Parts: sequence; structure tokens; C-alpha cells
Amino acid sequence: MADVDLHTHTRFFHSFPGRRTWFDGTGARLLVAVARSRGLDAVAVTNHDYHTRFDFDTGDLTILPGIEVSTTAGHLLVVGPDPPRWTNPGAMTPREVVDLAHDRGCAVVMAHPYRNSRIRDLDVAVDAVEVNGKESRPPDAVRDLAAERDLPLVGGSDAHFPGEVGRAYTTVDVDRVTPESVVGAIGNGRTDFRVVDRRRDRYLRRLYGLIHRLRGHTDPADRTDHAGE
Repeated sequence: MADVDLHTHTRFFHSFPGRRTWFDGTGARLLVAVARSRGLDAVAVTNHDYHTRFDFDTGDLTILPGIEVSTTAGHLLVVGPDPPRWTNPGAMTPREVVDLAHDRGCAVVMAHPYRNSRIRDLDVAVDAVEVNGKESRPPDAVRDLAAERDLPLVGGSDAHFPGEVGRAYTTVDVDRVTPESVVGAIGNGRTDFRVVDRRRDRYLRRLYGLIHRLRGHTDPADRTDHAGE
């Protein structure tokens, strides 16, 4: 078994173009340092609409290639050996992203399905549904969504700041962590999720819930005490 955070970022804010910047290397090193201190075995770096490979000593922690694609209907995580290097935000449909990812041997995860996303309402062959780390707790709606689609649940912190890494993560049934083994485990449903419930994480989730509601990123019907993605 391995503990993998499937949704992380190497930059602190969203207000940058979807391409590599000078800060990504620093962000990746900080991310790895915190992830190792928290006992994770791997992190998937899933920056918005671009993928970067990093070449530095990560010790016993594995960086999995990934990208968070901004589709026409919401965000999808693409994780695996060969994710696309760059995507044009809002240009590809979810189905196009799934086809591209599967052609490249990658798994596709429906990210934060109840925040700023309509993908849950579409007939798209994703491989898993995410329990997002900005939740105060996993909502029943996410469990029901995964059950309706007969899909596994995975966890990801959605960390933009290094201190947020690992607040939600995935337990993956693999002997050795590689991009290929993780993709296989997701595809075969050999995953589960964990959400860390430290006091500071609860406060942060409430803060993110408020921010996302003010931005209109959550549907009114989904705005409960425990659905503040």
C-alpha cells in the first residue's frame, strides 16, 4: 500500500498563465519537503493546464506526472506516465480530455465535482471521483456520485501552498509506486481516500468554502456545512 496525494500544485496562486514559471522548481521542492515530513509516498503535481517534469533528488518520495485540465465543463485531473504538456483552458470537452488521456496511458479523475463543475452531469468515462481536500468532510453526494457511476473514490489535497499537502490523499494498493502502477490501481478500483482532520485544516476548509461561495463556484443546493469545496 502507498499513500499518494493525487492533486497538488507548485504555485501559490491561480493568477498566472498556464505555463511553467521560474517559481515552479522552488514550489516543487517545498511541496516534496512537506510531503516527506508527513509520510506520503508520492504526490501528483497537477498544475492548471500545463505539465512540468522535475529533475531533483526527492529522496524516497515519488513525483507522479500530472495536469489539471480546465475543460468546457469543469476540471479533470490527468495522472500517468505521459500527460499532455499543455492544454488551452476551456478549449477541450471532458470527453476529448478523457480520450487524449487514455491514449497516453493516463487515468482521469473528476476533480471537486461539486465546485465549479458540470462534469458530474455528463456521460463521460472518467476513472475515479475525487474527494477534495478543501471539503470540511467528504459529502454524501460525492460518495453517491461515485456509487452511481460504479467508480472508485480517490483523495487529493488540492494544495496550492506546501503546508496544505496531504490534507486529503489516496491509499493505493500497489507494490511499488510508479505512474503505470497508480494508473492500474485506479482503473481496477484498488484505491481509497483519507481526509486529515486537524484543527487548522477544518478552519482552512471553512475559509475556502466561504471564498468559493462568494465566487459563485458552488451551487446553492450544494452549500451545506460540509460541502464547502
